[in-house]
Amino acid sequence: MIAPTIQFGLETEIGISSDVEGEVDVVAESIALVRSATEPGVWMCWDYNCEDPHVDMRGFRVHELRQDTDEANYYAQDAARELSFVEIKSDLVLGNGARFYNDHAHPEYCTPECRTLDELVAHDRAGERILMACARHLSEQRGVAVRLYKNNTDFCGHSYGCHENYLLPRSLPWETLAQGIQAFLVTRQIFAGAGKFAVETEDKFLSQGFQISQRSDFFCELQSVDTMQRRPIINTRDEPHANPKRFRRFHVILGDANMSPFTTRLKVGTTALVLEALVLDPRRTYPLLADPLPALTAISRDPKFRWEIALDGGRTSTALAMQRAYLSAVRDVCDLSVPSKATLVSEWEAVLNDLETDVMRCRDRLDWVAKLGLVRDFQRAQKLSDDDPWLQSLDLEYHRLDMSEGLYYGLEQSGAFLGVPDEGTVR
Repeated sequence: MIAPTIQFGLETEIGISSDVEGEVDVVAESIALVRSATEPGVWMCWDYNCEDPHVDMRGFRVHELRQDTDEANYYAQDAARELSFVEIKSDLVLGNGARFYNDHAHPEYCTPECRTLDELVAHDRAGERILMACARHLSEQRGVAVRLYKNNTDFCGHSYGCHENYLLPRSLPWETLAQGIQAFLVTRQIFAGAGKFAVETEDKFLSQGFQISQRSDFFCELQSVDTMQRRPIINTRDEPHANPKRFRRFHVILGDANMSPFTTRLKVGTTALVLEALVLDPRRTYPLLADPLPALTAISRDPKFRWEIALDGGRTSTALAMQRAYLSAVRDVCDLSVPSKATLVSEWEAVLNDLETDVMRCRDRLDWVAKLGLVRDFQRAQKLSDDDPWLQSLDLEYHRLDMSEGLYYGLEQSGAFLGVPDEGTVR
């Protein structure tokens, strides 16, 4: 079988705050930020005609989504605003093919469909630059600072997403896809996580403490078409944005927003390779987790980074072993004579080896390791306790979209990160 060309893209919701007097209306702030995008080549012309989030990959259409009630409440609140629905949504198509719009209380930047990881990383970074330019413009216009954060939580039990999309041939049966990819998605957080100094649940902060993923606290179902309430590990929305007879769009919602381009490449690239292996050899079997939902949080919160998990059938294993099983499958099935794929597989294996030896060896590549090292260094220097609020403040500032203020960018500019693309490719 000829290897499929799997296109991919990212949708990233951004946290926003400002120094306006009184209570901040984050919806108004998000609308204003998006509407400040006035560069040439910006059109408010998104077409909703082919969208139906109620259609399920399992062969039916749900009558109601859990988030429909929230959506109705948002519409009722927005009716009191002076702007029209179109103006509130401010659904822009940018000159680079990206989508930029107000998603409730968050500005959201969606990359165009990409065929290569270099292209994806460049578009993701371009989105950061566009967001920063909009924040500067709005701050200057108002005389009040507007701050943006590429993260996934407010530390109060509210999460916003960084979703991935993969365009696949519909010939791959849904159950084969869902069953084959499940253990990979649950365990890939060991390199794809952004790290978080908090333990949360839906609508509630539970405790301090470090974990490797920002999103793993917020999942309650194995499979579901919903994305905002009782989120599933496997999202079953069937909305391909392409010929539905030929393609399906695999919509991944459990990933973190990454600052490190290396992490973004590894997260999306390995997922695309595993999907390619599933298409090329749908009969191959993969390990199944005994209970994926507890495994998701247990891996994220394991303070010793052993990442032990129970498998279906009573055996135990580790997240590292699961990743090595998928790596082996990719080596067996995919054509690694393509240089970009061979490089990605080598980087994947090197990261797994380093995580097994000493996680801090990945400080120059992975977000969660870099953040942990940065915050622990500061904590030791300042003699702070594990429950000091400074730790969460540093966590948040790691994700600040500001080249002069964001802690990630400080590390990057010091040469502490590998895999940073040339700025010329971003522009």
